[in-house]
Amino acid sequence: MSNTINQTIAQELAVRQQQVTAAITLLDDGNTVPFIARYRKEVTGGLDDTQLRTLESRLGYLREMEDRRQVILKSITEQGKLTAELEAAINTADSKTRLEDLYLPYKPKRRTKGQIAIEAGLEPLADSLWNNAGQQPEHAADAFVDADKGISDTKAALDGARAILMERFAEDAGLLEKIRRQLQNNAELTSRVVAGKEEEGAKFKDYFEYNETLKRIPSHRALALFRGRNEGILQVSLNADPGQDENVRGSYCEVMIAEHYGVSLGTQPADSWRKQVISWAWRIKILMHMETELMAALREKAEDGAMQVFADNLKDLLMAAPAGPRVTLALDPGLRTGCKVAVVDATGKLLDTATIYPHTAKARVAEAEATVLALLNKHHVDLIAIGNGTASRETDSFVAALLKANNLKIQSVMVSEAGASVYSASELAANEFPNLDVSLRGAVSIGRRLQDPLAELVKIDPKSIGVGQYQHDVSQSMLAKRLDAVVEDCVNAVGVDVNTASPALLTRVAGLNPTIAQNIVSYRDENGRFDSRTTLKKVSRLGPKAFEQCAGFLRIMGGKNPLDSSAVHPESYAVVKNIAAANGKPLDAIIGNSEFLRGLKAADYTDEQFGLPTVTDIIGELDKPGRDPRPEFKTATFADGVNEVKDLIPGMVLEGVITNVTNFGAFVDVGVHQDGLVHISALSDKFVSDPREVVKAGDIVKVKVMEVDLQRNRIGMSMRLGDEPGQDKPARKAQEPRPAAGSNRSPRQSTPRQQDNGGNAMGGAFAAAFANAKKK
Repeated sequence: MSNTINQTIAQELAVRQQQVTAAITLLDDGNTVPFIARYRKEVTGGLDDTQLRTLESRLGYLREMEDRRQVILKSITEQGKLTAELEAAINTADSKTRLEDLYLPYKPKRRTKGQIAIEAGLEPLADSLWNNAGQQPEHAADAFVDADKGISDTKAALDGARAILMERFAEDAGLLEKIRRQLQNNAELTSRVVAGKEEEGAKFKDYFEYNETLKRIPSHRALALFRGRNEGILQVSLNADPGQDENVRGSYCEVMIAEHYGVSLGTQPADSWRKQVISWAWRIKILMHMETELMAALREKAEDGAMQVFADNLKDLLMAAPAGPRVTLALDPGLRTGCKVAVVDATGKLLDTATIYPHTAKARVAEAEATVLALLNKHHVDLIAIGNGTASRETDSFVAALLKANNLKIQSVMVSEAGASVYSASELAANEFPNLDVSLRGAVSIGRRLQDPLAELVKIDPKSIGVGQYQHDVSQSMLAKRLDAVVEDCVNAVGVDVNTASPALLTRVAGLNPTIAQNIVSYRDENGRFDSRTTLKKVSRLGPKAFEQCAGFLRIMGGKNPLDSSAVHPESYAVVKNIAAANGKPLDAIIGNSEFLRGLKAADYTDEQFGLPTVTDIIGELDKPGRDPRPEFKTATFADGVNEVKDLIPGMVLEGVITNVTNFGAFVDVGVHQDGLVHISALSDKFVSDPREVVKAGDIVKVKVMEVDLQRNRIGMSMRLGDEPGQDKPARKAQEPRPAAGSNRSPRQSTPRQQDNGGNAMGGAFAAAFANAKKK
């Protein structure tokens, strides 16, 4: 069956089966996705990390399905009921749902009414009435009355016959598949508010009377509905016949059941009874089964969509532009408790700390100015990082005034605090700074995050960074797995300086685990910096396989071999030496020599081991050794005097930073402690099906303020700068609910600032509320 699995995945990825087979072999041999994507392109035919992640996920699903297939075949065989036709159907089933449909009639279960009726000898009555409508049901049932078998009268006999047929229909895989397709394409999900819950569930008001075709419901609305149901606010159900007159009692699915069995219902004696059997089978058995199944499928799809949103945003944050190795003074703003200050050197090493109170009495303000000025001069600070939590704009104004008064040309940058408190209180932070106050650790993290977002964010559980959509409503194990893969891919795409990296960062390198990462740091502490990649082989538990996987992603800056600072894998060094020797040049003379390298033909240096893709990559890497794939560092400039939501005026054009991208739009920080929403319809003059086609987290954009709701602390914005506040817009579909301002989250823990009362970063219903206000 492995060949079938490989073929299925190849078709889904639109690649050759040989590529899939090769990739699976590499994965089964313990190779990591980053290693395969970067260094085994010849073997896989150039499958990238995204394709490999999808392949890995599908491989797990299909192998689980294959295991289940064998269990089902064994069970039915042991029952002595496996026919050639059934075996063929099971072997060709292409989903777990189809497999379970086929297994349903043979699945061991508690004795049902239908089974009891069969044991009582009523199956011939059921078959006779179903196949011959010319009989009077009561007359036919007379012959089956038998008190000893529990059949006291004709009604009991007919009830038993009906139960047999109902269960037979409900376990007919072919019928279930037809009805499933019908419902998937045409059924609606309906939602109504539970009586008396209107006030308690106000945030779900967009779903108090809601209908939408099942196949069109986006993930964020589906998860909002399920949350409303779980909180007891909403009644959510499946409407199999949308648009049907309420007076019509039958369902089109009942017609499908009759057609499936070739039954024509008319006025014959048994037709009324047969119609009742079909109706009961549909409403009591099949509808309940299908509603449960389709709701579960919708939830699974919605969770997958929500996790993908989180993964995409996380990748954008991790791959944000680093300010680079520059001495940085970081401020963690605060009002009553003061601002925590930390200075870190170009490598992120802590140099100094302080606590200042620039937002209290004048005497303390002067003292704060003197303290910060002394630190700036003492450590020759290049950058100032200001956390974007409480009092951030006030702190920003304090710093701006200080720099202006002293004619200092130092750039200050607002930095997201998302997850900083999580790191500060973590075991990792305690081990790194055992004698440092928790709040000061947060300031250190803010400064390091400006220098290198990736290196600092890997210390924080991705789920705490706050760029997800309904993150607490999805499978936490699946979410963690998805996000871990994103972090791993980002870290390996950038590469890691083995002589400065933290254990947390090293852990994310392909082939390494927490134990080996800590062993690398311990070896570095005991023996000094690594001067070559080969020295890594001396690290405890870093064996040949781990070295193969990690070596190309670890950088040795200023080491013995210049190739150790590049992404060229040690196994390929011979190719570089061959290029140098063939052209009569020393190694140092070809690294970075663009003119020479661009004149080379990669095909001239291939052999049986290293093909064209690898040699092409090597030449490209030699041209710009150790190049960082992240973008150039840029910052947004917040408008002076715009510090709070009340300072916003419709029509203002402001510069801001995209903090979160969801399925329904993007959130923008313009420096007022509350992110505004640019609805998907206002991202561009062109139609946008996915907001990520236009923006991503970290982008600097210009937005126009369209609407300001001070009462609910919500801001509507547009990136279509030609839009005018108050102009009519098309009505928008309901978005998922958002709480009123001041829900149970701290600014630090929830930046970007657009969370619901479950702690999930997501958009609210206010876009729809704005649209509704327009219509009124």
